[in-house]
Amino acid sequence: MIKLIASDMDGTLLNDEMQVPTANIEAIQKAQAQGIEFITATGRGMSHAKISLDEANIHVPMILLNGAHVVNAKRETIFTIPIGKEKTFEVMDTLEEAGLYYEIFTADHVYSSNQPMRIEFFSEHILGKIPGISKKMAIAASSRHLSLTPITFVKDMRQILIDKDEDVLKIIAFDKNGPEQLQEVTGKLEKMGDLAVAASELTNIEINHVNAQKGIALKQFAEERGFTADQVMALGDNFNDVSMLTYAGTSFAMGNAAPAIKKIAKHVTDTNEENGVATAIDRILSE
Repeated sequence: MIKLIASDMDGTLLNDEMQVPTANIEAIQKAQAQGIEFITATGRGMSHAKISLDEANIHVPMILLNGAHVVNAKRETIFTIPIGKEKTFEVMDTLEEAGLYYEIFTADHVYSSNQPMRIEFFSEHILGKIPGISKKMAIAASSRHLSLTPITFVKDMRQILIDKDEDVLKIIAFDKNGPEQLQEVTGKLEKMGDLAVAASELTNIEINHVNAQKGIALKQFAEERGFTADQVMALGDNFNDVSMLTYAGTSFAMGNAAPAIKKIAKHVTDTNEENGVATAIDRILSE
């Protein structure tokens, strides 16, 4: 019997407009009414994750930043797993040498040093997700998104980390040309040791401490409640979901998931645009 459901957000719980569809909300409520706990597991930080969840009136525990930050339903921190300052600066050096745009996540902030580049990458993402949208419309949508999501733009990333003395929990780097450049950088980062490098899109890499992974965080969260892996269900669509899809006794890849993810998961559900989370939950509730 399933006692805990963990769902990725982007490309899974959320549709392409970054909203939680009504069918998914109702399915979560139905599961909760039967005593099943629900937790989101996302690469997003708190400030970004809560926007879509608050709109849907979903107040549940969250695995954030790929497992580097875990909070309860009241959004109080349970634990964090930082990269470490010295390692963070090494990663920044490597990304800058490769000419990659990147952002840094702490528990309370998202830092960027290049607002025009942030808008360009997000608009490219929108262009790829919404057929027929013009570049101008995508840039406008990206600018609106930036006005809603708290991103702190700074001149000197290193200096702000020294001045604020905040733990870095995740670094995300982008390259619009895709995997080839990112694969080379990934190889260099993995040689540093103690890092987990994954991706939530073909055009990015997400860098965490090696112990900050969704599957590790989900396992700890489940065990603290006395649940075993076979009582856990996980849903996801991309490579930063692999660890939790592998851990969970019941796992669903989204219909829009990468082919490799569909091979890893035990089941495949509908796409995020077709309320695939609701489909999967209804399936396990009816068994």
